[in-house]
Amino acid sequence: MRSPPLVPGPGPLDLDHLDRMTLGDAVLEREVLALFSEQSRRLISTIAALPADASSLAHTLKGSARGIGAFAVAQAAARLEAAVRTGEDRPQALADLENAVADACRAIEDILARP
Repeated sequence: MRSPPLVPGPGPLDLDHLDRMTLGDAVLEREVLALFSEQSRRLISTIAALPADASSLAHTLKGSARGIGAFAVAQAAARLEAAVRTGEDRPQALADLENAVADACRAIEDILARP
């Protein structure tokens, strides 16, 4: 078994990390990616209104993103989580999270479209 990289690879998804997390099971990988795509879009829609529980929702998204190797989403969610707590630059943090989720979802769509 290969050692994990010290720094996540470029792109919206670290496919090596995803492969390790799904134990190389391609069916499970596709299922997890579909679930993440659905969940992340639903959470972004809710978070966009910046409700009182936005920090908690961002935290949930951060954990899910780390699980599949969507590290840019996880980092953006962490920034929004902090911005909600401090009240600083929430619009920019939200925009960054929306962009990261969109990039990850496009990558997931490409993967799921493969035979």
